[in-house]
Amino acid sequence: MGRLDDRAVVITGGASGIGKSIVELFVREGANVVIADIQDELGQELADRLGDSATFIHTDVSLEDDVKAMIEHAVDTYARLDCVVNNAGMGGVKGEIESIPLEDFDRSMAILLRGVFLGMKHAAPVMKKQGGGNIMNISSIAGLRGVSQNHPYSAAKAAVIQLTRTVAMELAYYKIRVNSICPGSIVTSIFGAARGMSSAESVKTYDSLTRLF
Repeated sequence: MGRLDDRAVVITGGASGIGKSIVELFVREGANVVIADIQDELGQELADRLGDSATFIHTDVSLEDDVKAMIEHAVDTYARLDCVVNNAGMGGVKGEIESIPLEDFDRSMAILLRGVFLGMKHAAPVMKKQGGGNIMNISSIAGLRGVSQNHPYSAAKAAVIQLTRTVAMELAYYKIRVNSICPGSIVTSIFGAARGMSSAESVKTYDSLTRLF
């Protein structure tokens, strides 16, 4: 018996990194998982490996039609929706404020903030109808403390925290829990790519870090 037996869960950005780890953990705990990602090959490979406990659907979380189709796929497949993990992300666009192109800022907001908004928007009606649910939004410590020259990422993650608070107050009446999680640095492909390092180099660098507080 697992803690999530027969729960129907959608995890965005579930093909790699943090999302993949969440997918694998939830399946081990008995959940049925929809892996939503733009990385089709990785997502389908993961779903195939997990067998009947997982399906994959191509989803760009910045596109409302994709997010709507993602939620519909979950309900069509599992007849309910117990949890949505809004995890899809991207590396921060770094640089001095005057050097950041508007299109890079907008792209960051589209994925990191709009994607969370759309995930909650389309999950809420389903969860209201069935009498409850759980929404988990992956923010970041950058949303709490800020990161120098990582302006769009920090701003988007801070907005996710506040959006989580306001939606949590609204949906509590319907027995829908809404929470945000704020990880620190975790060695993923995004972690390395943002620093121009290979996976092996990023692991070596991460392991060499010491706690500052």
